[in-house]
Amino acid sequence: EVQLVQSGGGLVQAGGSLRLSCTASGFTFDDYTIGWFRQVPGTEREGVLCTSSSDGLTYYADFVKGRFSASSDTAKKTWYLQMDDLKPEDTATYYCAAVHNKEPNLNSRRLCLGYRYREIWGQGTLVTVSS
Repeated sequence: EVQLVQSGGGLVQAGGSLRLSCTASGFTFDDYTIGWFRQVPGTEREGVLCTSSSDGLTYYADFVKGRFSASSDTAKKTWYLQMDDLKPEDTATYYCAAVHNKEPNLNSRRLCLGYRYREIWGQGTLVTVSS
């Protein structure tokens, strides 16, 4: 079964850190790139951080620059979102989405800004930041 399983959300105080995980199964990890998104109830989903091997770049939303970073572990087939210096306004459900590297017109900026590809989505994980 093709799926992404997320973990790592929770409650943290402002200024704290969390690391979210997104583990792949049912597809070839190295053939995909990852985007991280978040959504607050009643609002549209927004891109947080997106990578792309097609342009070799990582796109960061302005509100996370210098605070969030991405990494991966091929052996564990897992992508990570490291979130530091968390703020109450970072409270949201966070989603990962994997996109095949050969998707037409794929780049990190487009992925984060809502260009639609054939994505595989994780189930989401709630991050709550208390003040």
